[in-house]
Amino acid sequence: MSDLEQFRAETAEWLSANAPKSITGLRVTELEGNWGGRRAKFDPPDMKPWMEVCADKGFTAPTWPTEYGGGGLDSAHAKVLGQEMSRLRLPAPLTGFGLTMIGPTLLRYGTEEQKQEHITKIVRGQIRWCQGYSEPDSGSDLASLQTRAVRDGDDFIINGQKVWTSYGDESDWIFALVRTDTEVKHQAGITFLLIDMDTPGVSVAPIKLISGKSPFCETRFEDVRVPVRNVISEINNGWTVAKALLGHERSMIADVFGVSAGGSKARGSVLAALGREYLDTDGDRIEDPVLRDAIAQSEMDTRAFGLTVQRSRDAAKAGQQPGPEASLFKVYATELNKRRTELMVKIAGPQGLGWEGEGFDDRELAHTRDWLRARGNSIEGGTSEIQLNIIAKRVLALPD
Repeated sequence: MSDLEQFRAETAEWLSANAPKSITGLRVTELEGNWGGRRAKFDPPDMKPWMEVCADKGFTAPTWPTEYGGGGLDSAHAKVLGQEMSRLRLPAPLTGFGLTMIGPTLLRYGTEEQKQEHITKIVRGQIRWCQGYSEPDSGSDLASLQTRAVRDGDDFIINGQKVWTSYGDESDWIFALVRTDTEVKHQAGITFLLIDMDTPGVSVAPIKLISGKSPFCETRFEDVRVPVRNVISEINNGWTVAKALLGHERSMIADVFGVSAGGSKARGSVLAALGREYLDTDGDRIEDPVLRDAIAQSEMDTRAFGLTVQRSRDAAKAGQQPGPEASLFKVYATELNKRRTELMVKIAGPQGLGWEGEGFDDRELAHTRDWLRARGNSIEGGTSEIQLNIIAKRVLALPD
């Protein structure tokens, strides 16, 4: 028996012995899963012991170093772990921006003290993170951000405003870009800073979207005092850190909106399920040939894209940093999800035209809300126009 085969057998045995029966088959996406944090709500309650036992084993962050609580697995062993969890229909024990964005960034740019302070808490789901990049007048053009950080001894005094702070009202810490020098080129005067959301002067207010629901918030800083030791990398070198983190964010968005939203082997195709529910079928065959072909095309596109994203994910587990391909993923995932939600509304027809009340608050029936929400995919995480510029310059090497 090879090392991987032995690991697969041992992992399957461990998962079967330690996974609570109540979570088997639980259907969650990355945005709906367990994010942990000081105010975590575990649904079902057995997600809490599931997270804790996996954290003890290092399975919440299987490829991260063992000295910070990770599993220390190489990409091949981590892939086996993921395959076995999928086969047993087990949900991820932990998700969120700590694992997908700030954690990998800290491992690359953080000091040993910062890693010791934050990485273990991320792995154990003790702290929930949010992102403070965009501002009212600085969305895609982050170089123009105005949130100021003025040095006062061993602290910075922060004043300013962030918008589109996803889950800011449920988060414990925020990683933010702040301006520390106004006399230099815009990118050169930005610093990457970690801020405890419980610090006096931090306030958060939800932002409602046209879809009726939203994870987004407005975050204000009024004379917020933050230790200088919370700077990642160096003062005025935040742009380098920010770009590295954006690669992780765009890959995550591609996975959520491009791959996970379309279904999985465990759940089957979302569109095919809707077709069987709303359209005339002959057995499992959807009679309308045009819609049948559109569903098949969307499913093929999703699966092909999923394989491409998986190759990038495997490279990341092997230690390779995201490159300009993250922008390709983000643009494609955006368009794929917009086409998918357009088709969802078309399949549902008049039955999907609703807003609220009986049935329409159910996630399985919220087609109109999902269609409206997808319109924002081309803006969040960097607009499609910005991504196309990056692709033109860094992939195609086109002239300015």
